[in-house]
Amino acid sequence: MPTEPTGGDTRAILAAGLDPAKPEDAIAATVARVSNWGRWGADDVLGTLNLLDDAKRVEGARLVRRGAAFSLSQPFDMDGPQRGWRRRTNPVHTMLDTGREALDGEFPHGLGGADDVIAMPLQCSTQWDGLGHIFDHGHAWNGRAAADVVTSAGDRVTGIETAADRLAGRGVLLDVGRALGPTTGAGAGELPDGFAITTEHLERTIAAQGVTVGRGDIVCVRTGQYARTRREGWGTYAGGPAPGLSFTTADWLHDTEIAAIATDTWGFEVRPNEFDVAFQPLHQIAIPHLGLFIGEMWDLEALAADCAPGGAGAGVYDFWLTAAPLRITGAVGSPLNPLAVK
Repeated sequence: MPTEPTGGDTRAILAAGLDPAKPEDAIAATVARVSNWGRWGADDVLGTLNLLDDAKRVEGARLVRRGAAFSLSQPFDMDGPQRGWRRRTNPVHTMLDTGREALDGEFPHGLGGADDVIAMPLQCSTQWDGLGHIFDHGHAWNGRAAADVVTSAGDRVTGIETAADRLAGRGVLLDVGRALGPTTGAGAGELPDGFAITTEHLERTIAAQGVTVGRGDIVCVRTGQYARTRREGWGTYAGGPAPGLSFTTADWLHDTEIAAIATDTWGFEVRPNEFDVAFQPLHQIAIPHLGLFIGEMWDLEALAADCAPGGAGAGVYDFWLTAAPLRITGAVGSPLNPLAVK
């Protein structure tokens, strides 16, 4: 079961003039600068997906050049990362009918078939965090009372089904692992656990790749942690130390006007978190205040290898991306199989 590591790397937040002992003050000050409450009206349920419009989808569709497709999903099976935190388990896949039962002759003229069922938390592998997933001081996205939004019946306002036809458009890979990580050895192209990715790191990666990031984009950030996990085993991947976005990137997430962001890590932001005692403070801003959709546990390895020097699509870091959540009424997150096409 994951425990919350404390006392992470504080260099970025200290440089930003934040006190590591006062996460609430830092959150409040950042919210005052970046909150999107009311930006798209009092009844809005889409948050930053408002920035991904029809024109942006047309732009994304024009990026299909070779027709090469990449699944960005980790496996959904019993050999997964989950260790039981908050009752999150790995998927349980059970057969209802098999080839043996087909021999019983239930159907005529030799017809046989198989059926199966899966039971799993919606956030056990590759997934989106919906807008009802995280609250700030009892408030959900757009200032609504969290208790009125998410009840025992589910998210009655911003359920993941509201995004079912939205998450498709221009995808951009930022391979921060290759841009900033070691260039040789077993860990080449991989950021170490606890590495806080700052705005400066993101901008350096963008410049090195010669790509643009802007309004309505779906950004995929590769840290390389999943590559290390595939090589060494799950370990504490689910909830333990990890590279990820610094708390100080909240302004970048707001100012770039991206529609969504996904990473290859369990929790999107750097762990241990950068304050003395904190739990996912960037989530506390990004979801309820920015209205930003966050993807976690994506497998970006094959796509990144294609984009990197020596790959078939070397130097091309933007692509058509479709990443629709399952239309699960009232869910606060959803599993998915994102598909990048270059």
